[in-house]
Amino acid sequence: MGPAGAGKTTFCSALINHLRLNKRSCFYINLDPAAEEFAYKPDLDIKDLISLEDVMEEMGLGPNGGLIYCFEFLLENLDFLSEAIEPLSEEYLIIIDMPGQIELYTHIPIVPTLTQHLTRGGALNVNLCAAYLLESTFVIDRAKFFAGTLSAMSAMLLLEIPHINILSKMSLLKGSIPKRELRRFIDPDVSLLDDDPSTVDQTTTASGEESEADPLSTEPMMAGRSFKRLNKAVARLIDDFSMVSFLQLDAQDEDSVGAILSYIDDAIQYHEAQEPREPNDEIQDWEDTAMS
Repeated sequence: MGPAGAGKTTFCSALINHLRLNKRSCFYINLDPAAEEFAYKPDLDIKDLISLEDVMEEMGLGPNGGLIYCFEFLLENLDFLSEAIEPLSEEYLIIIDMPGQIELYTHIPIVPTLTQHLTRGGALNVNLCAAYLLESTFVIDRAKFFAGTLSAMSAMLLLEIPHINILSKMSLLKGSIPKRELRRFIDPDVSLLDDDPSTVDQTTTASGEESEADPLSTEPMMAGRSFKRLNKAVARLIDDFSMVSFLQLDAQDEDSVGAILSYIDDAIQYHEAQEPREPNDEIQDWEDTAMS
């Protein structure tokens, strides 16, 4: 999950590639009715049930309204998911690629209803872990970073399932921010705003006198005292809940993808669900490896 452009589909592709290299089974589900390009063809695609393009054309809805309609239609036809997932064994990692409209996770109860159907409290008895991606370049604009972090926390509270938060596209930050500074964003707190160089009040002069602002400019609004107070309030809220921390992801780095997968495996108790292996199985695996 995560906002548009966070790299969700890229992460899914990197995860599938990593699983295949390690000979693990996976089942790839696309629930974005507007997605068209994939590195790996989905095993189940919501567009086989309903597409955003058709909904917008036939219902006269915009992208956001059309997307909500698609998910409401999916909730009315959950057999589409159930019939595909029920035959899968516990060895499969089910990867679900979601759309980038964050209101689905933070404002309306559509995705929570879907997760209830999928989880052990629902019909399919699946262990779920939500992975919320936030583009790492958000750390350059701290107000934007805290807005994204608030969305991640909102999704955590609304979905009520095991959850990890990920700073994606870490390669874009190489050479831009010192590693020591970057570590401060892993467990965000209000102190990040105390020394933010971008929060200098641009409505005052160096002597402390108020300067005349251009009434047509948006800069005073984004740099004024009210905006700073709003950001502080958001940061304090996140700090008070103390729920959000981030993992770092470079989808082009196998070790980075493997590290994220280990957290997901722990969250869904993947290894605990596997059947104990017999000694003869280990011998057979060794012989197969030697022959290959």
